[in-house]
Amino acid sequence: MVKTFIMGSGMFPATDWRPMSYDNSIAFLGPAGTYSNEAALRFAARLGIDEPQLVECTSFDEVFDCVDGGVTRFGVVGKENSLEGPVTATLDNFAFRTDAVILAEEVINVSHCLVAHPDATLDAIARVASHPQGIAQCRRFLATELPGRSTLAVSSTAESARMAAADPTCAGISNALAAELHGARVLRRGIQDNPENQTAFALVGRLSDAELITGARHKTSLALFLRADKPGALQMILSEFTYAGINLTMLQSRPTKKQLGDYMFFVELDGSIHDIDVQTALDCLRMKLREVKVLGSYPVE
Repeated sequence: MVKTFIMGSGMFPATDWRPMSYDNSIAFLGPAGTYSNEAALRFAARLGIDEPQLVECTSFDEVFDCVDGGVTRFGVVGKENSLEGPVTATLDNFAFRTDAVILAEEVINVSHCLVAHPDATLDAIARVASHPQGIAQCRRFLATELPGRSTLAVSSTAESARMAAADPTCAGISNALAAELHGARVLRRGIQDNPENQTAFALVGRLSDAELITGARHKTSLALFLRADKPGALQMILSEFTYAGINLTMLQSRPTKKQLGDYMFFVELDGSIHDIDVQTALDCLRMKLREVKVLGSYPVE
């Protein structure tokens, strides 16, 4: 049985409530039916949780707040999309706001549907709502099948299904699960431009839970902060991984939010922090950088 609690609903004051079972609690980006919801259920299965206590949140920031504040034991956040790249809200939380770490990764195949009010027709649709990535991932379909319709960015794909179910002139872009849960009808299936579209989700939690999920293959995510912005800084970072023979799977620069032109780097690599080559590279970087923050060393499927 899956039990879902809603943050900010008034049902549970955010400052003093606890789910029925803290050990089984997982925060995710709601409402019910999001790809985050699907990922949360998959993580629950990998954790061996038969009755997950799912907590709906309105943003990835709130998911991190739930974990950091002890409201939930775990959280699920979007990590990277194969088309749109890294999720910047998640990166910024890891760099500047949270002490949570990545415990595991789950890749979800994104299959978008155009969903609408049960009585709506395609011709009656005046606007299409969805999460910004959902809209971006269906540009070709929108241009050819719904030309001239306006788009509206909302907090999640599931929220767009809820809106569509209530308004015959508004369609949503969501998965079929969200349409079913919120009472919308699927007008078109598989409308994403790229059939290989995937999103990687991260299970986040406390470092003490880092060994709960095991696996044969690991990734490690890092946030790297420079002592000073100077020529060759990025080359210096990359050379340490090259010398150690480590494969990088992601490199992303982000502003430090201190001053214009001041950047830090996110790095994702194949391997675990328990591997000697990874330990060597990190030790060398710690001598050259202001901070090397390990965001997680976790199994991937």
